[in-house]
Amino acid sequence: MYRALYRVWRPQRFDEIVGQQMITQTLKNAIMTHQTSHAYLFTGPRGTGKTSAAKIFAKAINCHHLVDGEPCNKCESCQAITKGQMNDVIEIDAASNNGVEEIRDIRDKAKYAPTQADYKIYIIDEVHMLSTGAFNALLKTLEEPPANVIFILATTEPHKIPLTIISRTQRFDFRRITAKDSYDRMVYILTQKKVDYDEKALRVIAQAAEGGMRDALSILDQVISFGDNTVTLDDALMVTGSVTKKLLADYVEEVTSHVTKPALETMRKILQEGKDANRFIEDLISYTRDVLLYQQAPEMVDSIAMGEDDQRFADFAKQIDAEVLYQMIKTLNDVQQQMRFTTHPDVYLEVLTVKLAQLEAPTAAKAAKQPTAATDPADPTIQKLATKVDQLQSELTAMKANGGASTAPKPARARPNSGPTVKKVNVSQVYPILGAATKDDLLKVREVWADLMNILSVTQRALMHVAKPVAASAEGVVVAFDYAFLYQKAIDDQVLMDALGNGLDRLMGQAPKIVCVPKEQWPQIRKDYLATHQPEGAVAKKAPEKAPIVNEAEKRFGNLVEVKPD
Repeated sequence: MYRALYRVWRPQRFDEIVGQQMITQTLKNAIMTHQTSHAYLFTGPRGTGKTSAAKIFAKAINCHHLVDGEPCNKCESCQAITKGQMNDVIEIDAASNNGVEEIRDIRDKAKYAPTQADYKIYIIDEVHMLSTGAFNALLKTLEEPPANVIFILATTEPHKIPLTIISRTQRFDFRRITAKDSYDRMVYILTQKKVDYDEKALRVIAQAAEGGMRDALSILDQVISFGDNTVTLDDALMVTGSVTKKLLADYVEEVTSHVTKPALETMRKILQEGKDANRFIEDLISYTRDVLLYQQAPEMVDSIAMGEDDQRFADFAKQIDAEVLYQMIKTLNDVQQQMRFTTHPDVYLEVLTVKLAQLEAPTAAKAAKQPTAATDPADPTIQKLATKVDQLQSELTAMKANGGASTAPKPARARPNSGPTVKKVNVSQVYPILGAATKDDLLKVREVWADLMNILSVTQRALMHVAKPVAASAEGVVVAFDYAFLYQKAIDDQVLMDALGNGLDRLMGQAPKIVCVPKEQWPQIRKDYLATHQPEGAVAKKAPEKAPIVNEAEKRFGNLVEVKPD
């Protein structure tokens, strides 16, 4: 019976786990030095090696023939765990065993000593699916773990796990596997299987896998079957629904050159070849992101992302304005959201093409790139200005000779350009929060703030990286942004505001109203509030006069000064 590639080539040693060297080395060191914990939490995207690492850990900690922290895979214990026949290594799917009774059963059986191995290992996959009652039952066991019992919890959604559980485990975050690591692993497997392959095909598969090694091997399996035991570029493109880098480059260059008709023809050609519309959007976002990264840090973009024509990619990255790329990514993201429920993706792609072809660089940026006005002496405007300057110089010389002073009014100083206008803060939304704000409410929000950031998308997290809560009540939270222009972006992004509200609701059990303010305006807003919302009688009572030394101290140190009676 044929077995899938990802099952045949499943890692059996820590060194075979792709792209997670820091985690595997830490686990090996813990086993060799006998400093293992009673509970571990493995988090990360699908197909990055969480369950494989858990099984290898179970083999290594029970193996009596370790070599540099690696299991021997030859002894009776290792082979039994590999075959899934070890009674003391129990793997549980929390998606189908998420009730209180199942976890209580685990808790009761965990009290008994292991029968075959040195340690009893419980591997709970997709642990975030457990019910609240089940988590509470598991918490009791993690608080008072039996001897020789180790729990390994694996999940793709750590934000759904209670913080009380997370705090009692050692957490390891598995990262997405790079396209290069996926490519190298596929080359190794195909070489061992003696299967002919096209390097460009493996690049397409590595990109389509989106950081999952299991996904990459599953796609590779399909391509091998489709191509009769060979791996070709055409088959890889057909199976993944991806678009060749050449067609992507053609399309992006056409829309950024504002030639709509050729761009529409390229887009229709892509669809006629049977490419998936959503996959096309994903490929465009990925390509645009790679161009943006290449402009800032070329070493971060490897040759797999750039495609077969590296020079064309590099030349395009040097020519295109970064602001246009920002607008493209935002437009592509919006269309991607809209296409989720449509039955006519081709219409959306046509509208998208026209919209992308009309994107322009900002006026200020274009003005900076354009040459300054002509300075030809024969220009009538230049001649008039020269005559006027000569006249003014003559008048000034005459006035100096007569000892007079100019009576002309001084020109008003030009106000410095303060950049783009920022919307004024709506204090009517801030004041009610300040009126009921407490330190405890603020601490509660700050405790879950890091988890809230993990819930957000990468772009949303980047925007909120410079923001933090500065005041909170039971009904609302005031968030201050370090930069005014990012504050402007945040309040205009309703999707971000909804994500923040939903995230707080999930983490705190309530959805307080979120009000944003620029950090530079926050002290004045707070001061104005205190000035206009003093308690009754506070104004009537005359404050005692302060000693001169106190006034001087307050000038130097502000509200940090505290006056105590003798």
